[in-house]
Amino acid sequence: MENMQYAEELVREFLVFRGFTNTLQAFEKELSTDIGKGFQVDKILNLIFSVYITNFQAEKLVGLLSFFKQCVSSSETVLTATLAKLEISILRYYIVHALQSGRKDKVVEFFGTNGNDLLLRGQDWTSWFAIPYLKNPSLDPQFRIYFTKEWYEALRLSVRNFFSEIFNGTHILLTISSEKNTVKHLKKDIKQLNMKLSQLQALLEEKEAQLNRLKNNSEAIKYANTGRTKNSTLASGVNEESLLLSTNSSEACATTATHMGSTEMGQTWASSGPALSRFTANMSGNDSISPSKLEFEDVGAGDIIQMFNDGLYTENGRDAQGEEDFPEVKVDFLETFLGHTSPISCCRFSSSGNNIASASVDGTVRIWTYDSSTPASRNATIYCGTEIMSLEWECKSDRLLLIGTADGGIKAWNVDAKRVVCDLNTTEAFPSVLDLKCSPVEPIFVSAAASRRYGSSNIYSWGFASLTVWNMKTWKAMTVLPLGEDPPAITSLCFNHNGKILAASAVDGMIHIFDMSAGLQITGWPAHDSSISSILFGPDETSIFSLGSDGKIIEWSLQNQGQVLWTRNCSRFCDPESSKSCRHEMALDVNGRRLLVTSGSVRAPIYQVRGHASGMRTLPHGAAITTVDWHPTLPMFLTGSADHSVQVMSLS
Repeated sequence: MENMQYAEELVREFLVFRGFTNTLQAFEKELSTDIGKGFQVDKILNLIFSVYITNFQAEKLVGLLSFFKQCVSSSETVLTATLAKLEISILRYYIVHALQSGRKDKVVEFFGTNGNDLLLRGQDWTSWFAIPYLKNPSLDPQFRIYFTKEWYEALRLSVRNFFSEIFNGTHILLTISSEKNTVKHLKKDIKQLNMKLSQLQALLEEKEAQLNRLKNNSEAIKYANTGRTKNSTLASGVNEESLLLSTNSSEACATTATHMGSTEMGQTWASSGPALSRFTANMSGNDSISPSKLEFEDVGAGDIIQMFNDGLYTENGRDAQGEEDFPEVKVDFLETFLGHTSPISCCRFSSSGNNIASASVDGTVRIWTYDSSTPASRNATIYCGTEIMSLEWECKSDRLLLIGTADGGIKAWNVDAKRVVCDLNTTEAFPSVLDLKCSPVEPIFVSAAASRRYGSSNIYSWGFASLTVWNMKTWKAMTVLPLGEDPPAITSLCFNHNGKILAASAVDGMIHIFDMSAGLQITGWPAHDSSISSILFGPDETSIFSLGSDGKIIEWSLQNQGQVLWTRNCSRFCDPESSKSCRHEMALDVNGRRLLVTSGSVRAPIYQVRGHASGMRTLPHGAAITTVDWHPTLPMFLTGSADHSVQVMSLS
């Protein structure tokens, strides 16, 4: 029976998980002599009529029937009554068979062992105590029917039908199947509700944007109507020389207008402060400015300068679409995890992608799964009691999770044993474990720890750095990678595919490259004017991506050091306030074509790396998106937010 086999697998998994090997052996032994025979009807019938009754094993027969009575729920009154009647008939057939076989001694033995219990049940057992002493009980009117072949065949058929009904019909002995289906349906309903919620949030944002545009247009028209009088006054005071030039020559007019326009814009930028009003009008042959022909836009002067300087609308010389114009990502799967009670600080897929580890600012780590078909035996809650700064899964399996804390602790959590198997500590001089990275090949990991500058709450105010290589078999420090004298704090680490090269980024904007075989730095270059918050190898490992705290993303060539292959500015998503409490992150998909970045907004951008296609926006959270990660093999990603939730989405 499928449900019973599933239950047995759960028991085995639990015993292995807890390390109860002796209990597991006893369980396997008892399964081999399972009196219920896995609830297979034919085997049960054979056990009753061909083994226990034929071999006069009355004690085992009574025990088997008692076992089945315990299995049937007491709430099933009809089933309970039917089983009681069948039990009486089976025991009476045992007596009849013993008499037919000439074993009156077995009948006497049976009544001697079970007589008191039978008398308490009633059911007219009193007369049966005399049956072993009757000369020919098969001819007695009271017992004659029990010796007929028809009664035996009817009894066997009734037993078969009863067990077939309760084991294979609607009356399942175990509720595992119904519970599984209930959980599955509930999760499906939750996914549908989450999708609907996201659609409603998107619709709400769209309506709010429409209201803002209508409000701005209304204010612009009002301002334009007010400005007509001012423009007429300005026109009456125009320099006479300019008027003469405009009358005599249209070309001179164009030149003068250009000169005047540039002069006015320069004066406006100098005098208007943070807000700049830019407008143009079609004045061919008209003495006044018509509001219908007026194009008005309120833009911050600093914003315009930033657009030109940062190339916000260009991507390597090409026109690029603004992130606010990115279409919303289309997903065919959405799971929202609400197990945290404070903002999410870090979230990572395991090496297989089956499990997820998420950390919140209250020092809690949750291990969970987004897929209902994945066993939840590894789910756990870990209370670290201090700020969690980094998470890293062992690369070769999902067995170990490394947790770096703000008090210099590095905890190794075994997800199968559900306990901390090792609790390491960095030196007191470097208490903040900013990042952890496991080698994809060797049983080692590297920790990036930093000293702390006191008197500042900004997360980029760390002091000096320490890079330590740890052995995951002995759980001891192997070596410290050289960084020079008083090196700035290392914020992010990344191994290449074979673990021979380690890249590290620092708060001074430098990228360092280490040869792990020699334990030495082989190269490095200044990559950003600001601190680097995240670093990643490209998919073919001929390039490396860096994300600055100022929001600039740069892809660097590793073949031609210092050459920029691709760049993007996502500074609008790097909210200064959110940057004080969390580091911005980025994550590449398995193909290296999509780059997901954290955001101070409720949505995060997904950029197409070196692609002509536009990017996308994630589904909205209720607050800033503080951590991101891609599934290691599937087109699936997660976003953790300050609204205490984690969303897992699969691209359609």
